[in-house]
Amino acid sequence: MPRAIGVAVSGGSDSVALLHGLYWALQDQNVDIHVATVDHGLRPEAAAEAQFVADLSLRLGLSHKTLCWDEPRGAGNLQARARAARYDLLSAWANENHIDALVLGHTADDQAETVLMRMRREAGVNGLAGIAPRRTLGRLDLLRPMLGLRREDLRDVLRQENVSWVDDPSNEDECFERVRTRKALATLADLGIPADAFSRVAENLSQARKALDWYSFLAADDVISTRAGAVVISQREFRVLPQEIAHRLIAQSVQWLTGDGYVPRRGAMQDAIKAVQRGEGFTFSGCRILSRRGVSWLFREYNALADLTARPGQAWDGRWLMHGGVIAGDETQKCELRPLSAAGLRFCPQWREQDCPGEVLQTTPSLWQNDELLAAPCAGMANGWAVSLIKPEEALFSSFLTH
Repeated sequence: MPRAIGVAVSGGSDSVALLHGLYWALQDQNVDIHVATVDHGLRPEAAAEAQFVADLSLRLGLSHKTLCWDEPRGAGNLQARARAARYDLLSAWANENHIDALVLGHTADDQAETVLMRMRREAGVNGLAGIAPRRTLGRLDLLRPMLGLRREDLRDVLRQENVSWVDDPSNEDECFERVRTRKALATLADLGIPADAFSRVAENLSQARKALDWYSFLAADDVISTRAGAVVISQREFRVLPQEIAHRLIAQSVQWLTGDGYVPRRGAMQDAIKAVQRGEGFTFSGCRILSRRGVSWLFREYNALADLTARPGQAWDGRWLMHGGVIAGDETQKCELRPLSAAGLRFCPQWREQDCPGEVLQTTPSLWQNDELLAAPCAGMANGWAVSLIKPEEALFSSFLTH
């Protein structure tokens, strides 16, 4: 048991039941419980709900922090952006408070809703395995101990204990897919397909996923390697893989390259798999596939990196660090990391000796001072500098067992 755990509490019945359950279960344990509420700034009631949780935490003698999302407006799917922001805020809060485990209040109802929504998207085994009871987010363990419990059962316990909670009015707004799905589940229950059935299906597929993860790990050792930050795939070995294993190798490789927590759409993934099998090129999800002499190179698409810059010592593209060289103190602010580019590659006379396609090297980090190329280690122009991956090759291979 960790010395300190964090609990994400919105004020709804699920998270309130979770907080009370943990409080009573851990009373005799030497565990500090920290409570956090995320205020997305999207509803006028949110501040009052956060204060409700703060008051509840005070009555239980627990510390509480309200985490505010300062950028609720913008392009893209609002719910997806809010979810990503929620986990970013909670992860940063946990890190500041030396919390190694964050406990979340997802229930069997949430599991059923997730599985049904993913069925609509024609998800594969991973998607239909639903919400994992445990996963890692950086150095933080995310724990969901209530996936086997129904929401109404938890509410019955709260009523018996005379514990109140707050109801989020957006949970009745059919503009949101999850609300529509929740109502569809009620209809399915009337037809004899209860939410518990979806949870059991998710658990069955979770076991299947673990088996597939293991065989994907073994296959990766035979089929893929890395070079200059790219994934190198042996086409001959890849062609004989079962489709599901091939899908997993490409999916995990893309996630390693981009840092994105989500797998590309299945249609794009199928096209990518065919491109490797046929020895063709393909571009998708910020990545590119290039075929050369029986090998497919999967690497970052140049256009996704063209405008990315960073100062020496900072992470570039979220995955590279450049170190070891020396810059005069006054010149540091004039230097920046950029993708090498086709123009930069022309300044690297030894690039052909790197046993790597020029198109791949063009997407690797290089150090510039205005229009002067100072270093491009992957292309054989180190000048005292070196580059390293924040998540090295070992992270790619281990991801087949830990994602």
